Amino acid sequence: MLQAGVARVDISPEIGVAHAGWGAQTHQVSIGNDMPLLVTALVVSNEGIEIAIIDVDILLFTPEQDKDIRELVSSKSGIPFENIRLAYTHTHSGPITFSQWIKEGIDLAKNWWNTIPAACVKAVTEAKSTTTSARTGFGRGSCDININRRPARSNGELFTGRNWSGFVDHDVDVVGFDDFEGNPIATIVNYAMHPTIMAHDNQWVTPDFPGTLRSVVEHTVGGMCLFLQGASGNQGPVDGFTGDLRVYRKAGSKLGAEASRVRLNIDPVQREERLDQILNSGADLGIYTDVPTNEPDDTVAVSNISINLRSRDVLTLDHAQMAFDKGQIRLDSVRAAGASEVEVQQAVSEVKRANIQLNVARLSHRLTENGHIKVNVQSMRIGESVLVSIPVEPFAELADEVKKRSRVVNTVFSGFSNGHINYLPTDIAYEEGGYEVGVSVFAPGSAELAVRASLEAIDDVSGRA
Repeated sequence: MLQAGVARVDISPEIGVAHAGWGAQTHQVSIGNDMPLLVTALVVSNEGIEIAIIDVDILLFTPEQDKDIRELVSSKSGIPFENIRLAYTHTHSGPITFSQWIKEGIDLAKNWWNTIPAACVKAVTEAKSTTTSARTGFGRGSCDININRRPARSNGELFTGRNWSGFVDHDVDVVGFDDFEGNPIATIVNYAMHPTIMAHDNQWVTPDFPGTLRSVVEHTVGGMCLFLQGASGNQGPVDGFTGDLRVYRKAGSKLGAEASRVRLNIDPVQREERLDQILNSGADLGIYTDVPTNEPDDTVAVSNISINLRSRDVLTLDHAQMAFDKGQIRLDSVRAAGASEVEVQQAVSEVKRANIQLNVARLSHRLTENGHIKVNVQSMRIGESVLVSIPVEPFAELADEVKKRSRVVNTVFSGFSNGHINYLPTDIAYEEGGYEVGVSVFAPGSAELAVRASLEAIDDVSGRA
């Protein structure tokens, strides 16, 4: 019999924490929390197989951080390491997760980060302690708050904005969990859109749209809501890069309304109509009972498949470090001189770009072995739904391919899980160039291999060869 439990821990930081990290921002610290940052955990089990899905309001977890946290959660909860999904919303308006060019509020950021592992443990162990008999079901809707974010200038160079002709995935995938009385326990919502609504002009800590989404679903449906970031590598908000808090709240509310509509239509039990009687009244009234016709699927299964993707040539560590150090010296000089906001912004932008390339170089250096990077694909079957994920920022076309080619109708595809290894573009995107390609550590051809591995992992848990 399927068991499910959910729990949550507030991880909101102190005011004045080192904030975000946009290359166009001139501020360094936050002025407050607009909405709380949360860790939400769902624990599901059946027939000795136990899984945990953790939703964290944070930019990312490095592969090393992911490993440490999942090992800690496993040791404290008894749930196998490979049965834990550590997902991050990828909010761009939370505390900075590693020291870059920002000098203020760093100690608060480090203190905040140090609370995250224990919060994940607490959420999972509490969720495990609350498990109860449950049923699960799946639904899919659509919401148009996202857009392909790779338009081109007149000279063909790409920038990050609105590309109305580019591929976009509007799917809102919803997995619901109810107890045997029909009361909601939890709702998983999967959607592909970068949480970049709040940008460089914003000084508030926010979870961006996932925070409002969860709040709306929980108010409308009941239970707790988890957000799983979809294949949003090339998907951004239609309305984004703003300092206006109302914009992310509106977007999250629209997505939350659609997710709630889908969730309220989910019934894990198939039913058929039975006319019990026709009651004499002012008008003759048909009294019906919807009779269950089946027992819902309560299968729980997990598969983890490792694949080796060819690495791409990037800057050497030495060259990347030299560029960053040069940018940092210039920024420090500009700030010390009391330069104008425009000059500070330009210096920040330069060091930010250098920092991105330094992080790419470090990532490639740590993970590349014999010209390849090992990537883990994880699939979790819960009832008739299969949730598959990879530790990258995948382009939306990958999710589309997986869902089209999957032999499981209720396939949910996510990136941003179990570590972060930057972007995984399509082969066409490599030809086009742009930011995502410039920071990818993978060579062309990797996307199709990831799709195949995802389909294999889906087949593993669905019992199909």
